[in-house]
Amino acid sequence: MFQRSLAVFCGSSPGARAEYAAAARDLAAVLVRQDIRLVYGGGAVGIMGILADEVLRLGGRVLGVIPQFLVDKEVGHTGLTELIVTQSMHERKLLMAEHADGFVALPGGIGTLEEIIEVYTWTQLGLHQKECGLLNTLGYYDTLIALLGHMNEEQFLRRGALERMRVAQNPGQLVKLVLHD
Repeated sequence: MFQRSLAVFCGSSPGARAEYAAAARDLAAVLVRQDIRLVYGGGAVGIMGILADEVLRLGGRVLGVIPQFLVDKEVGHTGLTELIVTQSMHERKLLMAEHADGFVALPGGIGTLEEIIEVYTWTQLGLHQKECGLLNTLGYYDTLIALLGHMNEEQFLRRGALERMRVAQNPGQLVKLVLHD
């Protein structure tokens, strides 16, 4: 059993820029080098697949958590260290949270945004004390960061909540911020 695990939310598409895939590979190298297990959505496509494949190629461990309906659509990764198939997206997110010591979002779409914001909300509600982070590759999350700052200024975030969303452009620095290395 690994001492630490990091849940990573990311796109099921590779995105428009090669730098997004490169950032996923860089994060994979950091995870393996620091003996951190990857916990992710279990997909074999897009940034998700790139990240999982690279962790595995480098000799790391990967836990995928995927709902049955996505397995049925043939987007599930079949070569992971461990795969948990759930009945719903809600169950998937809960299990990912239970298996993780922190949360990071790489560039992705609305699902990625929903997942990181949900676990960030759980932090504000006191449901867990785990850190959340954004890998801000090419400034991808600049507008979200600005929105969170605006929410904070307008006093819609609890005191200290803004600081619980860590931001970095470098995967190693982000892992350090989220897992307190």
